[in-house]
Amino acid sequence: MSPTPEAILAQLQATGSAYSEKKPGAREQLLNLAHSLISSLELPSEAIQRMGWAEPARAAHCRIAVDLGLFESLKDSGELGISGKALAAKAGADETLIARTLKHLAAMNVVAETGADKYVGTPLSNALTEPKYRDGIIYTYDVAGPSFRGLPEYLKSIKYALPTKLTDGPFQGAHKTELPFFAWLDQSPPYLEKFNNYMSAYRAGKPSWVDQGFYPIEERLVEGFDANTGGNDVLLVDVGGGLGHDLRELKEKHPSLPGKLILQDRPEVISAVSSGGVLEATAHDFFTPQPVKEARAYYLHSVLHDWDDDDCVRILEQLRPAMKLGYSKLLVNEIIVPDRNPTWPVTSMDQLVFVLGAMGERTEARWEDILKRAGFKVVHIYSYEMGSESLIEAELA
Repeated sequence: MSPTPEAILAQLQATGSAYSEKKPGAREQLLNLAHSLISSLELPSEAIQRMGWAEPARAAHCRIAVDLGLFESLKDSGELGISGKALAAKAGADETLIARTLKHLAAMNVVAETGADKYVGTPLSNALTEPKYRDGIIYTYDVAGPSFRGLPEYLKSIKYALPTKLTDGPFQGAHKTELPFFAWLDQSPPYLEKFNNYMSAYRAGKPSWVDQGFYPIEERLVEGFDANTGGNDVLLVDVGGGLGHDLRELKEKHPSLPGKLILQDRPEVISAVSSGGVLEATAHDFFTPQPVKEARAYYLHSVLHDWDDDDCVRILEQLRPAMKLGYSKLLVNEIIVPDRNPTWPVTSMDQLVFVLGAMGERTEARWEDILKRAGFKVVHIYSYEMGSESLIEAELA
């Protein structure tokens, strides 16, 4: 039985106190409860209205606002705000069109309306002026969006079979291509750049494995680190690490770490990386043997969820010969789907990798099976209260 609004309100009050005390997971729990409260209060007709046109219109108008620079103009106006008429003039767009756009964005809490035809920016709309968030709007609407919008028709066309091939799934159906998602990105440089930028935004502000209280970095990585092992002084290799956001965060939050930090990804990605002295960036195909030998740790973040079980085993097997028994660690930073009651950030990511790559998020049992097949054993799984991602520490079996 679903909880009543009264029961949810009581939980909100208790969780609000925990949030005030800055307890881990309280913010995320408040979000879950807020969603639950809306679901318990809205009528079926209101739910259809929200899903059917209020939320799609919000996404479309955010995309339009990005194109027209509306969020930048709102931010520049500061606390005084700006009229819809002035925004339309700045953007070179129809005044009535912009007025209606702003009305809906204000109703959906993206911007704020302070008077008749007067608008100010919000923390959200101001954030959408930053490249990493602005690119997130473009990427999710232009690249992921068509895959979701075309999903019902695509599944109907294949008689509701389960897509499992990287080259034949909802993404290919929507974008009329035979290329896998990442190959398509490589051939679409503007979207590749936006995807890479957004990957840092997706994780911004969320619990990270490098935060205090998540993974004991000093105890598990620094202690026992041997600078002479393999003669290469490497603390951690970030395999498929994109632009190096994780390594930069690791160094920023743990500035006294010993050893080198190595970033590896496809040449198309590495060419856009600026090391800044924090890391060494090298091109590497993770389906080929790992060239960095006997590092303290080999780290993969949101890499394996893009591949099926057999390919995951192949990727992990490339690491084994490079690792030193009893010294090197394998760190897999991924979502682990609970056996019951997963949160919407978990299930929505499962849906995203489904429409983009015909893949899915995995349970703890499935992760353990993949690691075992690749010749590893799980040492410990580290999680953060109400966080979406976990860190699996494994070693050579």
